[in-house]
Amino acid sequence: MDILTKLFQRLTEYNSISIIGMDKNVGKTTTLNFIINKARGIYTLGLTSIGRDGEEKDMVTGTKKPRIYVSRNTYIATAKKCIISSDVTKEVIDTTGINTPIGEIVIIKSLSDGYIELAGPSLNTYMKEICMKLSSYGCDYVLCDGAVSRKTFASPVITDATILCTGASVSNDIRRVACESLHTITLLSINKNTDDKLKKTLKNNERCKVCLVTKDYELRDLNILTSLEASGDIVNNLDKSIKYIVIRGIISDRLILGIIGNTELYRDIAIIVEDGTKLFLSKKVYDIFTRSGGTIEGLNKINVVGVSVNPVSPYGYEFDKGKLESIIKEGTELPVFNVYDAKIS
Repeated sequence: MDILTKLFQRLTEYNSISIIGMDKNVGKTTTLNFIINKARGIYTLGLTSIGRDGEEKDMVTGTKKPRIYVSRNTYIATAKKCIISSDVTKEVIDTTGINTPIGEIVIIKSLSDGYIELAGPSLNTYMKEICMKLSSYGCDYVLCDGAVSRKTFASPVITDATILCTGASVSNDIRRVACESLHTITLLSINKNTDDKLKKTLKNNERCKVCLVTKDYELRDLNILTSLEASGDIVNNLDKSIKYIVIRGIISDRLILGIIGNTELYRDIAIIVEDGTKLFLSKKVYDIFTRSGGTIEGLNKINVVGVSVNPVSPYGYEFDKGKLESIIKEGTELPVFNVYDAKIS
């Protein structure tokens, strides 16, 4: 089975798929177009975006971008201004009441093939609502085009699975690009905690931002509003009875270093986060923590189904064809592909 067939088989296991990028110009829109073409005539698609996509030039860098081409009977959730810029014949299906700087998000159905522009909401809660609406119209799959550095868009609270896009625009050092991409995959793919007793304990205390859970499943709320400066309070309240440190928020290098630098009790305690999108950890700190016995698990599991690579940077350099793809393949079992080389017609 070739890589692209394997990828598409994995995609069909999920109802909604987000496409997220390590940086700008890593091939998110090209990846989206690839999937759209593969699904043409087979599946009914719903499309939306957390940023603005499909325009001929990037609104930030001014670089030329691939346009988004859809087939008849595609459902599209986009801002009103983008509807005017799209050249498909369309039928308005619904209005959402969700507003953006370029107009309300409207759901349309394409009555012809053609080019479209996508622009969606900036809040994850609104994105989830839109995905559910698109599914309710009979879409087999909902594809959500992400925004640069918005890896929270991969959260399983929003979509069922995600594709990570990376490429030369991340850095002109090919090894660094591969290393950062593989580390991102590691963070996004942390194991899901399977302790039902913990889940039940937390369900009754959903407002707790940072809390400790004992081996007897007693919950101790530390009454902290944000996790960013929580290491001191966490360390001061740890003892041998603690089984879990639960953090509903971001985990940073500073927090982890503050814990491992002041206690060894963390070796027997698992840190629990909502999912891998909450981890803003450098590879160095993450490796120090895990190799010294630390454990991080998620309440939810992110399904990373593939990695798209773009060896060409808009900043005037490119990597040898196939080299970045090859290096990343050495570090992951996920399908790794270059959609620029794929035959998508």
